[in-house]
Amino acid sequence: MAGHSKWKNIQVRKGAQDAKKGKVFTKVTKEIMLAAKAGGGDPNINARLRSAIAAAKAVNLPKDKIDTAVKKGTGELAGGNIEEVTYEGYGPGGVAIMVEAATDNRNRTVADIRSIWAKNGGQMGEAGCVAWMFDKKGVISLDKSKYSEDQVMEAALEAGAEDVTGEGDSWVVDTAPENFDAVRQAIEDAGLEVQEAEISMVPKNTVDVDAETGRKLLKLVDALDDYDDVQATHANFELPEELLAEM
Repeated sequence: MAGHSKWKNIQVRKGAQDAKKGKVFTKVTKEIMLAAKAGGGDPNINARLRSAIAAAKAVNLPKDKIDTAVKKGTGELAGGNIEEVTYEGYGPGGVAIMVEAATDNRNRTVADIRSIWAKNGGQMGEAGCVAWMFDKKGVISLDKSKYSEDQVMEAALEAGAEDVTGEGDSWVVDTAPENFDAVRQAIEDAGLEVQEAEISMVPKNTVDVDAETGRKLLKLVDALDDYDDVQATHANFELPEELLAEM
């Protein structure tokens, strides 16, 4: 897990930029549709949908749009014909990158993402080429200035969390995907405010890169994230302190 927090912080800042551009609405809407398509439209029995709705509410997606997305996902309304697809490849410096996308046209999306990768010094690979370098984890972060480690650990570990670590200005709670919803609920029931909560592909190990390579990687990741069909981008690089300071 070393290095996870720095990449996570970059993703949080990127998320804030996306929110300003309205892109985050598209992403959370698609996740609701995918969750409803996979597990039905009742959030009480569909944990993924419950988490997707919580994420949508966190960015103030209107209730009517949430309801519409659920109905599209279940097929009650037209327009929910999207599917999940994952792309894998390498960035500058041989860094491993995974891209999660939601698309209604696989041919278009794969061609566009392959082009983005190539134009930014990377290369799309075959399925499975880098997936083994990542673990699927629930990741929940809380503001370190608001809560003590004991407070977070008491709420999280009793509910089945795997670990609580202090990383930067956040407490980061790691869970198995199947325990994610229960741990998040336990933390909130304890009166603790969650900053970020998601199921993510967390790198098993990270690769240190220099500033020049880091800038190239950030350009590639930004280009991938900016593509409408991309839901999330995961990578295993560690930026140098000088570049983090610039950001």
